[in-house]
Amino acid sequence: MPLFGRGPGRLTPQQARERTTDNTTVLLDVRETPEWKAGHAPGAVHLPLTRLLAGAALPAQAQGRPVVTVCRSGHRSRQAAELLASRGVDVLDVRGGMSAWAKAGLPVVDERGRGGSIA
Repeated sequence: MPLFGRGPGRLTPQQARERTTDNTTVLLDVRETPEWKAGHAPGAVHLPLTRLLAGAALPAQAQGRPVVTVCRSGHRSRQAAELLASRGVDVLDVRGGMSAWAKAGLPVVDERGRGGSIA
């Protein structure tokens, strides 16, 4: 039985942070590399949606674990969640994406682990 129920649901940024800080659920950022480098959630794993659509497998740290997808505004992460659900992954996505994450005051770091911004 899937951890998150049937089909991909949506979480607020705060709910996503709560679910992904226990190291059992992976936050998967599906934005493109320049966006990721500018700013992402600490501890997130990166795999651009374009690579997922091309058939790329989940990164090793996300395989066999529940996943929460995130992008800039929520559109690409929703698309990624639907694709991953069709592959049998227990998945949710973040409503409003990293823009909502930052607006909620949640941490954002750049590629060097310093204060980042949402591109």
